[in-house]
Amino acid sequence: MTQALYRKWRPLGWDEVVSQEHVIQTLKNAVAADRVAHAYLFSGPRGTGKTTAARLLAKAVNCLAEEKTQRPCNRCAHCIAVNENRFMDLIEIDAASNTSVEDVRDLRDKINFAPSQGRYKVYIIDEVHMLSIAAFNALLKTLEEPPPHAIFILATTEIHKIPATVLSRCQRHEFRRFPIGEITRRLSEICRAEGIQAESEALSLIARQSAGGMRDAISLLDQLASTGSAITLELAQTVLGTAANQAVMSLVQALIERNAAAGMDEIHRALDGGADARALARQIVEYLRGLLLIQLGNADQVEATADQRVQMMNHARALPTSEVLRAMRAFNVAATDPRGGWSPSLGLELAFAELLEFPKPDAEMPKPSTRPPSTAQPSPARHEGATSVTANQPQSPSSSPLVSLEAILKAWKQVAARIKAQDVNLAALLNSGKPLEVREGVLLVAFASDILQGKFNRPENLELTRNVLREILGVNLPVQGVVTSGKNALPAHVKPDGLVAAASQLGGEIVDVQ
Repeated sequence: MTQALYRKWRPLGWDEVVSQEHVIQTLKNAVAADRVAHAYLFSGPRGTGKTTAARLLAKAVNCLAEEKTQRPCNRCAHCIAVNENRFMDLIEIDAASNTSVEDVRDLRDKINFAPSQGRYKVYIIDEVHMLSIAAFNALLKTLEEPPPHAIFILATTEIHKIPATVLSRCQRHEFRRFPIGEITRRLSEICRAEGIQAESEALSLIARQSAGGMRDAISLLDQLASTGSAITLELAQTVLGTAANQAVMSLVQALIERNAAAGMDEIHRALDGGADARALARQIVEYLRGLLLIQLGNADQVEATADQRVQMMNHARALPTSEVLRAMRAFNVAATDPRGGWSPSLGLELAFAELLEFPKPDAEMPKPSTRPPSTAQPSPARHEGATSVTANQPQSPSSSPLVSLEAILKAWKQVAARIKAQDVNLAALLNSGKPLEVREGVLLVAFASDILQGKFNRPENLELTRNVLREILGVNLPVQGVVTSGKNALPAHVKPDGLVAAASQLGGEIVDVQ
């Protein structure tokens, strides 16, 4: 049976491991200085080289080469045995299928036996986060004081599930995702050696689809090579279920033009052409991320051809940053929501329609004031609030609000959900209140009691609500809580800002209005 490409091309020496120099150099120095730790913890995304580095370390500590800096040599009997998976002192354990405390006790009993071939008995426990709490507890003493001939190497993709007592007993190393350019170069090298004909655009697409995992990328290449024909961009898009880049650009162009029909047509055309709905959503998010990087001055980090870069620059100029952020969030939901399986296009359609529901960003944002700054002149105290404008107060009354109350009401549940992730108490307050109106450029939120209004009108709550409204609606809209019943209910013609807001926050009551 033919060996899988990712196993055939697994690095056999330190120098073959790319983009993980911060880990590899430390391990090489430890071997050369004979200061290898008794327990290591390798963490990071899948396919980034954790198990490969663990096998290299096991091979290096048992290598027979005289010069320590040359270990592993891949020529001695021990190195060859490790490469051929027949070295008896290298024990690889899958924690996902050996999760119980009995499995760990069995390991603990056997570890006291001396190595049969090499200097060290090396235990590689993959996906160690799958062990039960009882199994972790049984492993603690062995991790803390193992026999001098034993080395533990734990590997995990979810380090947050590892108990702190285990973390403190291990030397930790974090593996990072591979850059797209590095994955593409490695795939090109494999294609040349294996005689596989592949277009550079197809290899770049494979690299992007692998999400930074080298093993995933090589596995996808192996899958495409099995078709028996040259790997073209069209073949890669068909097999991987991705849409053409032009489809993503056309969809973003429809979003800029607020053209609902064109956008929906583009979504259905891509899906009818064989694209996977979630893969298409991820492509859109990745493209929007490129626009965001361009807007933030990091255009050099965007992976794109010259023609694509020109189009992306045009889109980055046409879409405000707030709109790009909102679109990224909407399509990211479509990419990760598993509930739309019965209708693959539903998530994409909802995301696109919700983005078109809001007013065009250019029309939402208030125009800069052209009025000259006011000069300090004495004026009666009763008119101070009407003549002075501070940075945090709205401008003089305008003919139309920055955003309609209807749009705010539609987005109110989304606002509360976004705030809940940051402040549960404020989210509960918002569920008790209701947007009343936009008056003088200020959103009034109605509450049924003075206590709720007072809690909501705390400066930190007003600021957080204002920031989330800006993220979702794209408008800088101050907010203020008012009471709709009771002795402190705000009369319709009293402005909720200035001294009135300050007095309300301090517990003042409105006795009479002159």
